[in-house]
Amino acid sequence: MSSAWLLPEHIADVLPAEARRLEELRRTLLEMARGYGFELVMPPLLEHLESLLSGTGRALDLRTFKLVDQLSGRSLGIRADTTPQVARIDAHLLNRQGVTRLCYCGPVLHTRPQSAHATREPLQLGAEIYGHAGLEADLEVQDLALDGLRAAGLKDLVLDLADARIVRGVLAGVPAEAAVLNEVVTALAAKDQASLTRLSQGFAADTRAALLVLPSLYGDFAVLDEARRLLPARPMITAALDDLAWLAQHVGRAHPDVRVGFDLADMGGYAYYSGARFAVYAPGASDALLRGGRYDEVGAVFGRNRPAVGFSTDLKLLAACAAPESRRTAVRAPWSEDLGLRQAVRRLRELGDTVVCILPGHEHEGEEFDCDRELVAIDGHWVLRAL
Repeated sequence: MSSAWLLPEHIADVLPAEARRLEELRRTLLEMARGYGFELVMPPLLEHLESLLSGTGRALDLRTFKLVDQLSGRSLGIRADTTPQVARIDAHLLNRQGVTRLCYCGPVLHTRPQSAHATREPLQLGAEIYGHAGLEADLEVQDLALDGLRAAGLKDLVLDLADARIVRGVLAGVPAEAAVLNEVVTALAAKDQASLTRLSQGFAADTRAALLVLPSLYGDFAVLDEARRLLPARPMITAALDDLAWLAQHVGRAHPDVRVGFDLADMGGYAYYSGARFAVYAPGASDALLRGGRYDEVGAVFGRNRPAVGFSTDLKLLAACAAPESRRTAVRAPWSEDLGLRQAVRRLRELGDTVVCILPGHEHEGEEFDCDRELVAIDGHWVLRAL
């Protein structure tokens, strides 16, 4: 018999120590984004369904919870990703002509978990730059992402770079139905050589050869030279390889502790991204900690097809992968009506100390805190004493 107090699958309460860690991560990363010049926005959790699922948001259809608005009778959706909402804010509410930097942090809800152990309620944090088509914006977003992960206590990071234009350049002009091309993309994502061989029958010789070699084009900088040798010298492919080389060189100089790699057949978000994209991995994490890239089409449906680049991450995943922090030190104090004690407690709190008052009859309060000092009365004065 199930309990009425059980939560739905892949939904969980966040308990004190983890909640504090998440809040500290949120503040740290948003303050870092502010230091880069990003402005904070807070889109609503609920929107009209057609707005949430317009344009690039269509890929979120199966992941979006849907309901009917009791006020208007219209279909609503609970956001599964915040980026389409931020694109709407840039296009309609701000409507600026120049560069706009926006960041956000809030829960999203998924109908199904992304993996066997994933939550259906990630705490999504992201940052996006609108209005600049140059690689300078891509590099700034990658710098912020890597600095943020480092600030979260993550080490030995690996940055994987890819570009949606490579596969599009390979498939350009292929006389095949959309369903067949979708199968090709799926086979590339799975690095399924047998399916690629079958699906590419009838393609032009150079296109077929490129498709069959793409799954093997992953590794270090040498992959870019190999790609120039093996892939067709089409403008879209050449531009993508040039951009990846530029980004990798600059990231390597600014972040020498980060290992940079390439996976030119990476299909993550293929229908979403329009240019360079990236993912960051760390030891012990089964999936990418953070994903991002260029998605210049994201605002088209809102009437402003502005250049856009950004990233997002799940703070719950970051908190789980980062090294656990030691408990925060605190001061233990007895409860008393004594005015001197109450003033001493207030002064310590104003100075930034955590003071845990032990309520009458409770001797083991404050399990989240490591009380290393206590307030004691000596000669009529309340003073700190080490424990």
